[in-house]
Amino acid sequence: MADVTLISGSTLGSAEYVAEHIAGLLEQQGFTTEILHGPEWEELSPQGLWLIITSTHGAGELPDNLQPLFEQMAADRPSLSGVKYGGIGIGSSEYDTFCGAIEEVDRQMIALGAERIGEILKIDITQHEIPEDPAEEWAKKWIGLIKS
Repeated sequence: MADVTLISGSTLGSAEYVAEHIAGLLEQQGFTTEILHGPEWEELSPQGLWLIITSTHGAGELPDNLQPLFEQMAADRPSLSGVKYGGIGIGSSEYDTFCGAIEEVDRQMIALGAERIGEILKIDITQHEIPEDPAEEWAKKWIGLIKS
């Protein structure tokens, strides 16, 4: 099992690029990683350290490749008390539902008993053309938190 499981949900690929970039940073710090783009519940362990990176689609919704996972989790209500996690949302502040997907993920993870480490990062693509840049700054701090 990897030290950190990175779970990405993306419509146009930005969250996947961020996940891959942060996986590289984690590996430089000695962590093993596994990246899952739009995973099925069966691919996940209900314990360990997760980093969830998602774009927001439509009216504040999860992207199509991540929606089934969170729908299944909402229906089955598995205990995630063995999971610690971080979250990164990517969206546009031009919309009222800016980063609504990561907010929903955060609510659901907490409701299922997971423990969030650090603050959620919300990347505004109108301010950051390359989302990997603010994600890297956030990840350096987050890595410090998970090392302690």
